[in-house]
Amino acid sequence: MNSRAFRRGAAAVSAVAAGAIALAGCSGGNAPAESADPNAPIELSIATFNDFGYSDELLQEYMDEHPNVTIVHNKAATSNDARANFFQKLGNTGLADIEAIEIDWTAEMMQYADLLAPVPEELKGRWLDWKEAAATDADGNLVGYGTDIGPQAVCYRADLFEAAGLPTDREEVAGLFTTWDDLFAVGAEYTEKTGQPFLDSANSVLQGLANQLEVTYEEADGTVVATENPDVREMYDTVIEKAVPITAYPGQWSEDWFASMANGEFAAMLCPPWMHGIIAGEAPEVTGWDIADVFPGGGGNWGGSYLVVPANGENVAAAQELAAWLTSPEVQAKAFANVGAFPSQPEAYEMPEVTDATNEYFNDAPVGQINANRSEAVTVSPVKGPKYFQFHEALNQAVTRVHDGLQSPEESWDAWVTEVSAF
Repeated sequence: MNSRAFRRGAAAVSAVAAGAIALAGCSGGNAPAESADPNAPIELSIATFNDFGYSDELLQEYMDEHPNVTIVHNKAATSNDARANFFQKLGNTGLADIEAIEIDWTAEMMQYADLLAPVPEELKGRWLDWKEAAATDADGNLVGYGTDIGPQAVCYRADLFEAAGLPTDREEVAGLFTTWDDLFAVGAEYTEKTGQPFLDSANSVLQGLANQLEVTYEEADGTVVATENPDVREMYDTVIEKAVPITAYPGQWSEDWFASMANGEFAAMLCPPWMHGIIAGEAPEVTGWDIADVFPGGGGNWGGSYLVVPANGENVAAAQELAAWLTSPEVQAKAFANVGAFPSQPEAYEMPEVTDATNEYFNDAPVGQINANRSEAVTVSPVKGPKYFQFHEALNQAVTRVHDGLQSPEESWDAWVTEVSAF
């Protein structure tokens, strides 16, 4: 994969896009008429971020099958840029024929589901139930074409583990991390023995813990409980007290964080499948990385996206056809092979491209089977309301302030409470 392209897209996962939302009152019924000639030349634009696995070669396959179609693929400089652009232009003009949506702003998008063209009825059931549910409106309209999911495992440097006297075999390593307390204990031992951080970042632990809570900042009915929810305070305290002392950085995506993958500054990462390509791209000469089929506390999903079709686009029907093709099991299996983006379509889990997949870089780890197992271990589908993105990002920044020594844990928590009350 092109890790530099991902770097540009992922670098601002820890920043908040504050663009104003300017929405016009249009709906699917106002979409402009399209050409009656199915063979007329047409240009379809698709806007993504990070790396969805939609390589030039993959898109060319579609154009070869549809000679009248030219696809223009644009990647936002950052995922937050993509979010700001989407909400500023939704219902007006200027969006691509197909737009990519990140899971953490899906609930925010669903407030304006009437501005998106519904997924054709015959495609319902293609995706995991919880994947479809998150993009289905109150009238039963599915508006998002599911792309990937992010079932988490643990990536680790077997060479650094060996040097520290820790097991290196995948199954043995998996036995080290069945609970969060196990992870923190091993990490503290490693850091004390080596003088080096064990994990890459504190905020990745915050993310992992949050994804195991059904309710964090908002209840299903939209009630904001962020500052009163004892689970949120416990999560924050756990990260501050147990993760910060054993992590290299407060958050991910900084230049130092990328560089440290290659020089062995940390020994392990909480690792969704889309992270595999990032590690391999940033540390191509390192031979010690491996993957353990485990995640502390059971399972957790981090990440995953959708494609949506703005209802007032110029090429709605053609865009729906392309979005359906890009999110078909067969094509998502190819995207998985390209960048490790694990499919959200159960039918893909039976395809050899997925079931038999190994990753040479990660010591030939059976990534297809590991990802399938980790997917099955996900038992919680967190409530992520319209303000989830803002609340969680603000808590990330609270952890960052403590990690960087700018505020005490209590001062930073109080600052977060004040900030949340202003959203």
